[in-house]
This record gives sequence, C-alpha cells and structure tokens, in this order.
Amino acid sequence: MTKAEKTATIEALKEKFAHVDYFYLADSSTLTVAEVNKFRRLCFEQGVEMKVVKNTLIKKALDGSPEDKGYDQLYDVLKGHTAILFTDTANVPARIIKEFRKDYERPVLKAAYIESAVYVGDDQIEPLSKLKSKEELIGDVILLLQSPAKNLIGALQSGEQKLAGLIKALEERGGEE
Repeated sequence: MTKAEKTATIEALKEKFAHVDYFYLADSSTLTVAEVNKFRRLCFEQGVEMKVVKNTLIKKALDGSPEDKGYDQLYDVLKGHTAILFTDTANVPARIIKEFRKDYERPVLKAAYIESAVYVGDDQIEPLSKLKSKEELIGDVILLLQSPAKNLIGALQSGEQKLAGLIKALEERGGEE
C-alpha cells in the first residue's frame, strides 16, 4: 500500500467515523475465505458495511477525531486482525455476529461504539443484541400512548352494555309492578 493509498484510507475512515454513531470492531481472523464472504453477505443484507483495515490506519483515523467522542478507549483492542462493522442501527451487528456464531467460532467482538459509549469484550454480544432500535422504541412509545385511549374506549363500550342491561332490567321490574 503506497503512502497516498494509506492517506486516502485514513481520510475515508475519518469521514466515516465522523458521520456514524455506531460501529463494531471484530476479529474474524480464523475464518476461511468462504466463511468471511458468507459473513460479509449477511452484513450487506442487513445494511452493515464491513471493512478490514490495518490497526495503525484505524488508530490514525481515530486520532483525528474530537476527544469528546471517547475513541481513546478503543486503542487497547486494536491488535491482531480487525474488521470494522459500520451500521445505522446499534443492535444489528451484534445480532448478525450472534447468529453467525451458531455455526462458526468467529467473529469475536473486540469492542462496540454506541453513541459515545464503548463496550469492550466478546461478553457484550448478548446485551448489545438486545438493544432496541430507534424504530422499535418509537413503536413501544406509540403503543404506550395508545393504551390509555384503548382502555377508555373499552370502558365506555363495556359501560354501554352494562347500562343497556340495567335499563332492560328496570323496565322488566317496572312491567311486573
């Protein structure tokens, strides 16, 4: 890789890190080419962009980012083989890795960056896969907002039936007297 190619790669990564709130660092070093291609295909189908880049280039790209991002916590995991998974939905890469590892040993999660929070270690796969996406959270809020209205409508409808039953019972009593 020439110096110009390295510089271009660093600039592209800086741009990507500046515009993405979620990314994962994973180790897929022992996977065969066919397995890596299968994993890449799964990522692509789910809207996750996978890049394999040298750790030194990743570090240089992260060095150029604002300190408030908290990327410095990621430097310790940038050893060995590293694949970066860029995503727009925080939980998708964790779910892909979890699903893929039902059949294979790797990839292993090194770290995940979720809106300035850093999760380090493969033991974080389970909690990360259970994170709710923005769409799921909006759906939950809508359900919560609809619940009181549904309860009120249900109470009014059941009250209508009770009222009709009471009137009928009173009519029958009135007719007997």
